[in-house]
Amino acid sequence: MNEEIKTPHINPTGKIAKTVLMPGDPLRAKYIAETFLKDVVQFNSIRGMLGFTGTYQGREISVMGSGMGMPSIGIYSYELYNVYGVENIIRIGSAGAYSASLKLYDVILATEAYSDSSFALMQSNYDSKILTSSSELNERVKSYAQKLNIPIIEGRIHSSDVFYAENGKPIQEYYENYQCLAVEMESFALFNNARILNKKATCLVTISDNLVTHEETTAEERQIAFNEMMKIALEFSE
Repeated sequence: MNEEIKTPHINPTGKIAKTVLMPGDPLRAKYIAETFLKDVVQFNSIRGMLGFTGTYQGREISVMGSGMGMPSIGIYSYELYNVYGVENIIRIGSAGAYSASLKLYDVILATEAYSDSSFALMQSNYDSKILTSSSELNERVKSYAQKLNIPIIEGRIHSSDVFYAENGKPIQEYYENYQCLAVEMESFALFNNARILNKKATCLVTISDNLVTHEETTAEERQIAFNEMMKIALEFSE
């Protein structure tokens, strides 16, 4: 990677690895780097969107925040793929469960993302409400989870443009009609960028709250307590 290349959003002062883990919160990226990685170098701080490269068990990997929502991850993932030569992005985030059977801290591997968003249509004239993640990366996730003895749940998630929805579709419709296990706000855009740029992406989310039972975790717990998901994702270091 040419460290002299700059965009309005990423001004790298160090190397970016071929595989990037992307939590939404840049402070979660900082926590992952400080907790799990060695020989860490911060490569980005533009707009407070922190990015780090280090080693995990002697293998190189990067971690960078994506911000909240599809427009934000759409910008950062596109530039990482198209400008900085990143090949794999694994989104690691939180999600709200659409089923009472899902428990707090359950880990979901998103094999598909459903969305009512116009992101893919506006970005690349792709008129589909469902996008898939990389089957190759998903097989690796399942292999790593089995190796670490961490249970995961596979399925479709809902990528929403709206956090505070009023008079929107009921939760039951997304769960029963569209088979969405949980809701988050980023994966649909990430999967679309990977699709158009011939790259790879997948998504692991931890259930932070249940929209049926109304159980929830605190903001601090969301930042530091999702270690099972992070351990799986870190196995992608190369």
